[in-house]
Amino acid sequence: MDFEYSPKVKEMQAKLLAFFDQHIYPNEKRFAEEIDANRRAGNAWIPTKVIEELKPLAREAGLWNLFLPRSPRAPQGLSNLEYATLCEIMGRVPWSAEVFNCAAPDTGNMETLERYASEELKDKWLEPLLAGEIRSAFLMTEPAVASSDATNIECRIERDGDHYVINGTKWWSSGAGDPRCKVYIVMGKTDPEAGRHEQQSMVVVPADTPGITIKRFLPVFGYDDAPHGHMEIELKNVRVPVANILLGEGRGFEIAQGRLGPGRIHHCMRSIGVAERALELLCKRALSRVAFGKPVSAQGVTQERIAEARCEIEMARLLTLKAAYMMDTVGNKVAKAEIAMIKVVAPNVALKVIDWAIQVHGAAGVSSDFPLASWWAHQRTLRLADGPDEVHRNAIAKLELAKHMNVNPDTIKMPVARGF
Repeated sequence: MDFEYSPKVKEMQAKLLAFFDQHIYPNEKRFAEEIDANRRAGNAWIPTKVIEELKPLAREAGLWNLFLPRSPRAPQGLSNLEYATLCEIMGRVPWSAEVFNCAAPDTGNMETLERYASEELKDKWLEPLLAGEIRSAFLMTEPAVASSDATNIECRIERDGDHYVINGTKWWSSGAGDPRCKVYIVMGKTDPEAGRHEQQSMVVVPADTPGITIKRFLPVFGYDDAPHGHMEIELKNVRVPVANILLGEGRGFEIAQGRLGPGRIHHCMRSIGVAERALELLCKRALSRVAFGKPVSAQGVTQERIAEARCEIEMARLLTLKAAYMMDTVGNKVAKAEIAMIKVVAPNVALKVIDWAIQVHGAAGVSSDFPLASWWAHQRTLRLADGPDEVHRNAIAKLELAKHMNVNPDTIKMPVARGF
């Protein structure tokens, strides 16, 4: 197993780091100020000018659509292992991924369309997404059921002649607040009488289809995450052509498993990037502050936490790289235990390091003067998004127990869990 990056990836690392130094870090304050100004003006759901200005620069630098492997429509796409290190860099500034057209949920939706959509749907929706002209949302989680078990979903997708009629309520539909969001991928049940994992299907739904109502936005620990947003959406007698179904009826659970594997890798590498940035802030603050007659960095408890943070970040990174390597070489199905493990490990490591950084910053750490509180809120949410820790731990345990029982691990279904 060789994690040495190729010359091409090393070159792209250097290019991306230079782009951050020149364009991303200097604009962190401006991004926050733009969002605040829009909010004070009464409409937080306005795309920021700074991101739109930086997108052409990213394209010119060849830092665009890097997440999508093996796609003729995005030949610049990298393998999971190649993309992992670049995704970590993007994680250092949470809003930066959109600059490179590598932001969720668009990445997962583009992967889904590339793998499972008809050529007509790709032409209509994938192409403008790849061009960064529109954005998208993924509608899976529901308020009325425990969506940590995706087989619970109740949204109905019923055929009526040449159309499907959709009825249900979804929430935590990330990205649906953005006025550029023009298309949804919706998961619902086409046949409640089928096998437990064959009841669900996915359909492509234009965001302006009659019958769609955005009921409210859902703040996360008090943050609105504008202009991205997380929305509760009602679908009432929403009609779309039968041709909008992905792969076929009853294939939704299968699609979700294919969609969420790479997404979890992306989340975890970005979590490691955030953890690295938090450790940097921790160290700088500890070196600059004096308490009880000596620098905070000289306090034993601080040094112990710095050392433990470095150890845990390195372990989390190696486990994530192993998962990415396995996804590239033996496929998502064989790598399912590693994917589940990183989804538990990476957000928890990031949370621990961010928490220690907040502690060293004192009262300033929970203020908006530093990004630590916002980072903590996002990482805490990741312990639920794309499947709660408990679901992934349960799956890992089952796979481990199967080694000592007369059970084929391939028969163990991995979680298709996205929400709460």
